[in-house]
Amino acid sequence: MQEIIQRFAARESEFKRARENYTYRQVVKVQEVSTGGDVTGTHQIDSDIIFSSGGKRTERVVYAPLSTLRRISLSPEDERDLRGIQPFVLTTEDLPKYDVRYQGRQKVDDLDAYVFMISPKRYEKGERYFEGQVWVDDRDFQIVKSFGKAVPDIRSKNGENLFPRFETYRQQIDGKYWFPVWTGADDTLHFSTGSVRMRMIVRYENYKQFRSEINIKYGDEVPATPSTP
Repeated sequence: MQEIIQRFAARESEFKRARENYTYRQVVKVQEVSTGGDVTGTHQIDSDIIFSSGGKRTERVVYAPLSTLRRISLSPEDERDLRGIQPFVLTTEDLPKYDVRYQGRQKVDDLDAYVFMISPKRYEKGERYFEGQVWVDDRDFQIVKSFGKAVPDIRSKNGENLFPRFETYRQQIDGKYWFPVWTGADDTLHFSTGSVRMRMIVRYENYKQFRSEINIKYGDEVPATPSTP
């Protein structure tokens, strides 16, 4: 089984490099939900992940109405998780950070998949990790589904920053790689001041390969507001 783990991690490394050459639209919607199931607040931001004329990879916000969230907000960690944890990729480079335990085989729609439990070996200060399950296609050796959460939750004298369980699905794009296309969460966050039910939907749309020989550079990140209970 270690050979299979090494093989799919190598394939994930290849996919991660390939994805960096694609543009796409990311649509994020976060909602607060009352105990009766009504939506009481919404935060939405639609962004195009594109390249500038100089080849710099950047995020261009195309739609961002005023947030009506009252009990939660998006923190810098949430922004990092949207880029690196919800669309989780387990590369050869990141493999030493995790314990990977084989759990058997399952179907994901029509796909036969290996199921692995993933958990961080240790927490390094300031780093974000995935904890949960991944389903790996037994032919393409790529993750096609993941279920888990971003860790660690953060509790300090300055406040609490808690993170929901989520599920991410991928689809095959351009007949070669499996790209994240949808993330969903419906969870209750248990703050010391009270529990908050929230929903989140992330859609990754319109993948297009960037066909330029210019070296890719990463631009400045979009700032985010701190999380509050």
